[in-house]
Amino acid sequence: MIERVSFENDYNTGCHPRILEALLQTNTERTSGYGLDKYCVEASFLIKKACHAPEADVHFLVGGTQVNLIVIAGILKPWQGVIAAETGHINVHEAGAIEATGHKILVVESQDGLLTAEAIDRYCHSYHDDPTAEHMVQPGMIYISQTTELGTVYHLRELQKIRQVADRWGLTLFVDGARLASALAIEESQIDLPVLAELTDVFSIGGTKCGALFGEAVVIINDSLKKDFRSLIKQKGGLLAKGRLLGIQFRELFRDQLYMEIGQHENDMAAVLASRFSACGFEFYAPPLSNQLFVIMDEREEASFLERAVFERITVLEDGRRVCRFVTSFSTEMTEIDTLFTK
Repeated sequence: MIERVSFENDYNTGCHPRILEALLQTNTERTSGYGLDKYCVEASFLIKKACHAPEADVHFLVGGTQVNLIVIAGILKPWQGVIAAETGHINVHEAGAIEATGHKILVVESQDGLLTAEAIDRYCHSYHDDPTAEHMVQPGMIYISQTTELGTVYHLRELQKIRQVADRWGLTLFVDGARLASALAIEESQIDLPVLAELTDVFSIGGTKCGALFGEAVVIINDSLKKDFRSLIKQKGGLLAKGRLLGIQFRELFRDQLYMEIGQHENDMAAVLASRFSACGFEFYAPPLSNQLFVIMDEREEASFLERAVFERITVLEDGRRVCRFVTSFSTEMTEIDTLFTK
């Protein structure tokens, strides 16, 4: 019997060998805690340099849900909510974490996981045109992710238009970059780290799903959002005592272009995987652009692939066909793709 390969997610192995080596080499060192060590300082410098944003504040946290609830709860006023796509991670995969902080998620219809400036603008118009607006939850932030939950990406012009809408209505623009390495490797989007720093108020750089053992970096651009953020992190349980473990990992990710290399490898493997599915006649639920593929298959086909691989079924369509997600990572190898298609 063939041992099954895994395309279940992009965090199903430990970490990139270079990161593991860096953790081993520094294991016996004694440093200050809570992110005040030399490694966090250096990692912060490297990230700000990569973003062309020397005045940015950089904070390191453990996980993506932690980042989202801390950023959103810290920025919004008590009567405000956050605009997000119906497929947005904060809306479907965080167990009500945002609502638990007292803030409502204001769901706006999206296309392939992507919010449009026009849809956001209509929502804000509807709120502000309501004569009883003070009785409603006021939009205070736009949340988008790059890549989206469906593996799609925003392009430069789309992000510029969303920025314009944010400015028009006085909204904070927050980009969740849990899978940012994959997004940055898509040159056609024309969105790199300096562009994110220019067009957003705050964004995250994912580590957990991008080759790290764990960890996310929060990059705060807007000066008005910077004050007391460390106190907020501590209050919400996010200030890691052994913070140097985060700094060491992000220092390694942002040395010698490793972060970009990981994103490119993920996408290269996903492109091969997509071409193999296409050659077999399969269709995709969303355009295959990044390291997440959403393949439509019937029950028999799903059962056949499950004999050789681990993957997730995302939903079942009205006609009974399955939407199954296949994800590549820094550790995906060509032999695993060959195994998937070996009958």
